[in-house]
Amino acid sequence: MKKYLLFFVLFLTCLASAPRKISWVAIGDSITYLNDHKDETGNRVTKGYLTLISEKYPRVEYINKGYNGWTSINIADKIETLELQKADVYTVFLGTNDWWQGKELGSISDYEQKTGTKTVYGAFRIINDKLRQLNKKARIILITPMQRGDFVYINNQKNNAFGSYKPKNGKNLEDFANAVVEIGKLEKIKVVDLFHESGMTVENMVNFKKLKDPATGNYKNYTYPDYTTIPFDPEKDEYPYPPEAINNTYDGLHPSDKGYKIIAEMIEKKWNGLR
Repeated sequence: MKKYLLFFVLFLTCLASAPRKISWVAIGDSITYLNDHKDETGNRVTKGYLTLISEKYPRVEYINKGYNGWTSINIADKIETLELQKADVYTVFLGTNDWWQGKELGSISDYEQKTGTKTVYGAFRIINDKLRQLNKKARIILITPMQRGDFVYINNQKNNAFGSYKPKNGKNLEDFANAVVEIGKLEKIKVVDLFHESGMTVENMVNFKKLKDPATGNYKNYTYPDYTTIPFDPEKDEYPYPPEAINNTYDGLHPSDKGYKIIAEMIEKKWNGLR
């Protein structure tokens, strides 16, 4: 009897000393979504930032709430239908699609006054309020959009977009990154500032872009900024980013293994209590 009692006490002691799991809900766009859909990257990505962190820290269990092409306004509009769960940590990684789709940025007053989903600032207020409603003690980490080069979708070249080296609809992508930083300061929320602090820039998104020389018609590898002046025909030209062009992204926009590692490491630094 004493033997079984001792075993039971040891069992309970082991349970009590076992590290508690950390639940993490990652909200984002395709950069988050692709973590679990590597086939959509042409298998150019091995591990996204969610996988990298959860493998390094086994206590972390993530739920991927990334949606291809979605904006912060999309997320806010559908916040009650996304089946978001109570979690210990929420990361919010949005903004690049808001910029490209020409969404109204607004100002910090839209955030403070809860003006709704007419602006990005207003949308972020809805998102943050929902996360606090789910768990008022949760840690929220905001992630700014990263810089971007010329994007060409690996599975459909007609889906392409110019990089953040010039404005879209009168706004620079940096304006949207600065909005995330400003919201973080107002709310005293940690911000992972990929745009300004990651070292991932327009210059090193890719090693080169393979395009036809307008003078000769022969393919040539153009680096930034030269490639921004060379036309690309999605119906006739080869895919401009062969494997050797991969640097921090594999397609000008979405992170490569190298880029995802940078993102994961920067999140780790802002995630107190992860270790």
